[in-house]
Amino acid sequence: MANHKSAKKRIRQTEKRRLHNRYYAKTARNAMKKLRLLTDKESAVALLPRVVSMLDKLAKKNIIHKNKAANLTSKLTLHVNKL
Repeated sequence: MANHKSAKKRIRQTEKRRLHNRYYAKTARNAMKKLRLLTDKESAVALLPRVVSMLDKLAKKNIIHKNKAANLTSKLTLHVNKL
């Protein structure tokens, strides 16, 4: 366990940030899953920009890597175009 005051603060900050990041990453994963399960093209086309925006924001804040966001965006766009 940490002994220094600054180390204890860092532990508190890290835990708070981890929970915050986990919430937003999970929300984006759920949105991607919802998009993949759609069979109606119109609703998928409407949902795609919102999901892509979520992924871009996660990449911007370094919650996920920018290349991962790009790969997921590409796969989701291909999926929607195939519908």
